[in-house]
Amino acid sequence: MKYLPILDWVKNYKKEFLQGDLSAGLTVGVMLIPQGMAYAFMAGMPPIYGLYASTVPILIYAIFGTSRQLAVGPTALMALLTAGAVGSLAETGTTEYISLAILLALMVGILQTFMGVFRLGKLERLLPHPMVLGFIFGAAIIIAFGQLKHILKIDLAKGNIQSMLVSFAENVGGTHFPSLLLGSFFILSLILIKVFAKKIPGALIVVILGIPLVGILGLDQYGIKIMGEIPGGLPEFSKPEFTWKSVVDLLPTAITISIIGYVESISVAKLMRNKHKDYDLDPNQELIGLGLANIVGSFFQSFPTTGGLSRTAVNNDSGAKTGLAGILSALLIILTLLFLTPLFYYLPYGVLSAIIMVAIIGLMDFKDAAHIFKEDKPGFILFLITALATL
Repeated sequence: MKYLPILDWVKNYKKEFLQGDLSAGLTVGVMLIPQGMAYAFMAGMPPIYGLYASTVPILIYAIFGTSRQLAVGPTALMALLTAGAVGSLAETGTTEYISLAILLALMVGILQTFMGVFRLGKLERLLPHPMVLGFIFGAAIIIAFGQLKHILKIDLAKGNIQSMLVSFAENVGGTHFPSLLLGSFFILSLILIKVFAKKIPGALIVVILGIPLVGILGLDQYGIKIMGEIPGGLPEFSKPEFTWKSVVDLLPTAITISIIGYVESISVAKLMRNKHKDYDLDPNQELIGLGLANIVGSFFQSFPTTGGLSRTAVNNDSGAKTGLAGILSALLIILTLLFLTPLFYYLPYGVLSAIIMVAIIGLMDFKDAAHIFKEDKPGFILFLITALATL
């Protein structure tokens, strides 16, 4: 287990790595801006917290993590889990809610770090895959359905699926059609980009389209809900607030996120390692790297983070060779926080909801579910039970 894995790639850094790292760092950084805001929104946090979660955790992982392509930060799965845990304890978006989400990041970080210290890096093999898949399906349906309140601009109850369906049936008649048309346009745009131009960052494109579309045409005057003023500046250093009651309430979810977040991350990291084969991937050190990223991130107002599939794929395809790519991505987010937040004033909520819904659909691996149904009937029953229990 290495104390400072960053020294490995710094000592052996080659001149030819710089172009790939620079390209990947800027590409993923640009991709992170709308994604981070959308995932914070999904987690029930003000969107600016998505940018906070895209700075310090990335920098810490670059120092302590062993994967050279893994893109750490807010992900759809971490946002899903955070919303599910904290949403049952506090009202979304409130100061209490934000404090609990930040505390959750600290708890996850402590648990992951201890798991790494006690060499539990192979723990992901003990978690049944159908159970993880079932949880993702159930949570994804809840979150995607919940975004309809912004696409249709209607009131929608929170909680289990039956409450949401009843609320939807009662309020769908009050659909705001300008919001529906705009939201549908963004969803269709993202799907088309995903199908026909996978290498183009769809989330960034719809943000670039959405802001001037609303701002120039004055669509906010027709009831389109916009972000409004977003606070600029870097996240302040502050100790996460907690009570022992909140720690006890969050502990089951913190354990779940610690394991599932690690499973998500190590699966992607192994995939990248198998492609490159020019460095060693240490599962225990990965736990420590992710844990420290969450611990330090929590002191800078971050909610739980981990390594994500889509950004890691983009990072690799863009030429990332070392952790410098991640550091450059974080620096781009820092520049955005310092100077560019006023540009997001006219960003419609429908854009973030569209990004979330399309990303969530991408999490639902229907081919994998079909394979389990054909090859593993007991596993498929476990998948269904977990999905229904989650719903």
